Amino acid sequence: MTVLPRFRATIALAPLLVVLAVSGCAATSPSAAPTPTPSASTSGPCAEVTVVVEFNTLDHKPITACVPAGVAADVLKAAKITTAGTADYGDQVVCRVDDLPAPAVESCATLPSAAYWAMWVKTSADAKWDYAQEGVATQQLTAGESLGLRYTVGDDTTPPQG
Repeated sequence: MTVLPRFRATIALAPLLVVLAVSGCAATSPSAAPTPTPSASTSGPCAEVTVVVEFNTLDHKPITACVPAGVAADVLKAAKITTAGTADYGDQVVCRVDDLPAPAVESCATLPSAAYWAMWVKTSADAKWDYAQEGVATQQLTAGESLGLRYTVGDDTTPPQG
């Protein structure tokens, strides 16, 4: 008859043991750095790098994010924006942003001539946009600067509006 009370005590402690086991597994190491989360820059000026992506004639809403400074490729990655280069020039150029234009529209084998992604840089919130002088893999951005990608058709040279 003493087996039943021990069994009940074990059953009563089971949820506590599960919680302790799970919380022990979920603990993070003190050296783990938090993943940067892009934040909207609409709540005020961005103290880091503002990223503006305008899809122009492609059917997609513009993207704006505020992310840590670094090389353009890393800045875009932190903003959760995916890019693809071309077979000829690799990731120095941008052929596709967030899977647009679709592969059926643009193969990305070489630089497209009719439409392309223009990369722009703005040195401060008050400055004007200028074409980037380097590629995505090497363009360095510092806090206070902006990086813009704008899908450009023909000879249009309109910079991002953000």
